[in-house]
Amino acid sequence: MEERRRGSKPSNRTTERRPQPEERNMSSWFERQFSSHQFQLATTAVVSGITVAGLIYGGQAIRRRVAVEELKASIPPLDEEHQSQRLTDLGVASPLPAASREEERVAAIAHRAQHGDYDEDLVNEQLTRTASFLTSPRFEKLRSSFVVVIGLGGVGSHCTAALARSGVSRIRLIDFDQVTLSSLNRHAVATLADVGTPKVLCVRKRLEAVVPWVQWECMNEVWREDQGERLLAKWDNGKGERPDYVVDAIDNIDSKVELLKYCHKHGLKVVSSMGAGCKSDPSRIFVGDISASIEDPLSRTTRRKLRMLGISEGIPVVYSTEKPGPGKAQLLPLPEEEFLKGRVNELSVLPDFRTRILPVLGTMPAVFGYTVANFVILEITGYPHETEAGKGREKMYDSILSNLQGLEERLARTAGQEPMGLKIPVSKEDVGYLVEEVFRSKSVVSGLPTRLVLTRWRPPKGGSWVDERWDGQKHSKLQLEDLVCMTKEEAATHEKEVLKAGKPPEVMYDVDVVQLVERRRQEELHYRNYR
Repeated sequence: MEERRRGSKPSNRTTERRPQPEERNMSSWFERQFSSHQFQLATTAVVSGITVAGLIYGGQAIRRRVAVEELKASIPPLDEEHQSQRLTDLGVASPLPAASREEERVAAIAHRAQHGDYDEDLVNEQLTRTASFLTSPRFEKLRSSFVVVIGLGGVGSHCTAALARSGVSRIRLIDFDQVTLSSLNRHAVATLADVGTPKVLCVRKRLEAVVPWVQWECMNEVWREDQGERLLAKWDNGKGERPDYVVDAIDNIDSKVELLKYCHKHGLKVVSSMGAGCKSDPSRIFVGDISASIEDPLSRTTRRKLRMLGISEGIPVVYSTEKPGPGKAQLLPLPEEEFLKGRVNELSVLPDFRTRILPVLGTMPAVFGYTVANFVILEITGYPHETEAGKGREKMYDSILSNLQGLEERLARTAGQEPMGLKIPVSKEDVGYLVEEVFRSKSVVSGLPTRLVLTRWRPPKGGSWVDERWDGQKHSKLQLEDLVCMTKEEAATHEKEVLKAGKPPEVMYDVDVVQLVERRRQEELHYRNYR
């Protein structure tokens, strides 16, 4: 019994389990894969790629650390007497360096003058020529006026200097930027000593030495629409009057459009300076409604963006009608090495601000600035003056667009295609752009400026006028570069002989007309980059 009980105890040895057939198959599959030549090559390639990537990124990290250490080592130690200042949130210089004795004397005089401690007879003597020109009532309006200048580059600084010297007593300056060495060729008052300092403080400091009684409000910040209520508030923190005029001297299109839209919406009088870059002929500078401005890429782009916001006219601008041409300055591209580095947008001072180089002849921003200031002075004082009025051609554009719609329907019907519901990919803004800016409001055939319409220059390739690839939608196969400007009578003959009978335009018209159309077409393709 005892032996049977001992024999009945479970054995301490582990019974080995035999692999199932499925497990043996899986194991053999892994063995075959691991031992295959292709798998070994793939594994080697992956491991090599990871190793190379690690070496590259590791090398880049080491180079970055070395570059940072070298940069840190190149920065001299700063002691308590060093003139360096903390940067603002925008990365620009904060207060000006310690003033010289002369600057301290000028600042002290200006401080007293701005608080009424200045002989009014001296002011009247300094401004006597302006006063005698405007006469007393108008001059008093100028003396009590409040003007805001936004943007203190070449145009804005000259405008501010002219306003202050002419008698405007309250000026608010808004600009986020600082004086740079390259801006001294066009800035009104900056000197080498001002490089690296905020433009708003530079302009105030230099003009206080000329007109110490002028009161200033300096805002070293960028214009933003969401801050418009504060930036364009009444004088003296909202205690005084609204601005009599706002000067837009911004060179960034988006900020310019935002400012003009804000002023238009809130009923603030504003005048805008268009582009002075790449211009050289001061006799071609005009003041007029934005709808009348031509030959200016900045004006064209600004006008188109404002039209998208429902603003087509009513904003006075200073612009140049000078045409670009062979041998003239053009917007310079960034050097190739900058593109190879990548992220060229990071080279701009602020996001969305231009990084390409705009050639500027130093005299032209001054002419623009003084033209803006002259306009503001005449407007504030009510002095008689004339500007280029807005064209007011909205009804004409509607008529031309309707005529183009009818033409496309007739041509489709002639080709055997049903024109019912046909749409054309041309807007009223496109009509205004083509008529005013591409064809200069003149017929390409006769040069006449009356009874103008737009028509196709030649039939479409393939003879099909309508695109019907989408169910329920039919639209004309029409592009802006297909259109030319003619009088109604010329367009009727053109439709009959060229578009329907198939006569080539080269046979129908003189070579001068054909070449003119091609030049206008190339201009449209070129300026499409600005639209």
